[in-house]
Amino acid sequence: QVQVVESGGGLVQPGGSLSVSCAASGRNFHGYSMGWFRQAPEKGREFVAALTLGNENTYYADAVKGRFTISRDNTKTNPTVYLQMNNLKPEDTAAYYCAAGSITDNHLVGKYWGQGTQVTVSS
Repeated sequence: QVQVVESGGGLVQPGGSLSVSCAASGRNFHGYSMGWFRQAPEKGREFVAALTLGNENTYYADAVKGRFTISRDNTKTNPTVYLQMNNLKPEDTAAYYCAAGSITDNHLVGKYWGQGTQVTVSS
């Protein structure tokens, strides 16, 4: 079993920056890739970004390429994955969910999910 816990999020003005993080724990978490999804009100959950824990490959949705950066910190007791979001737009407003899973067709297929953290972009 793998647990993922998100932190960060909040309210930011358009054009601003925000970072969310996700800590993984549990048995065999080193075997999973990790990433982020988001879900806006009345919309389905969509893939945002992912990072393979083995070889550092990264994957991004077209809507966030060039603005969002996913990275990880293995120096912590529990590996932590960060999503740095720059030049935020109102359409980035959503609940952001961290997931651990596997990469298929350049997307993360989530197996373990966090509870989500809200990101609101508004003036």
